[in-house]
Amino acid sequence: MEKKTIWEMGRDSVEEFKRKRKIPLVVVLDNVRSLNNIGSVFRTSDAFRIEQLCLCGITATPPSAEIHKTALGAEDSVEWRYFTDTMDAVADLKSRGYTVCALEQVNGSVPLDGFCPEPSGRYAVIAGHEVNGVAQEVVDAADLCLEIPQEGTKHSLNVAVSTALAIWHFYLSLR
Repeated sequence: MEKKTIWEMGRDSVEEFKRKRKIPLVVVLDNVRSLNNIGSVFRTSDAFRIEQLCLCGITATPPSAEIHKTALGAEDSVEWRYFTDTMDAVADLKSRGYTVCALEQVNGSVPLDGFCPEPSGRYAVIAGHEVNGVAQEVVDAADLCLEIPQEGTKHSLNVAVSTALAIWHFYLSLR
């Protein structure tokens, strides 16, 4: 097998990407500190055409050389907003009819692989700080919590990896 060239992949320009229909998903980063993780989430968000990325609290925003290092330009194609407080983002999303889902390990969480988004629904997924996860007040404000089932010894994933898994799950259901 021969690897495809960049020209064979039919990549969109930023302008073409912005005109395309997006899946009804907003990703919220709640105080994510690593610029590499932020860049990675931008890149995954571009790959699966999410509506918007909300960067909250200490989460850095573009322009940033460190974000760009992993985003590879996706920070230019993915629509994003900044909120000083994640609770403001949650309130905004709820007021616009989004079902807000915290990606967190809590009592009563719904396994991600068992969650079936409604095709006509609009969703927001909140991913949290690398050590502390999604803030408790944000978990309390969410409509539900989604948990990625894990069977290893660590029972935690990198925030960019867990966000990518959640985006992929929604993409399969909502594209």
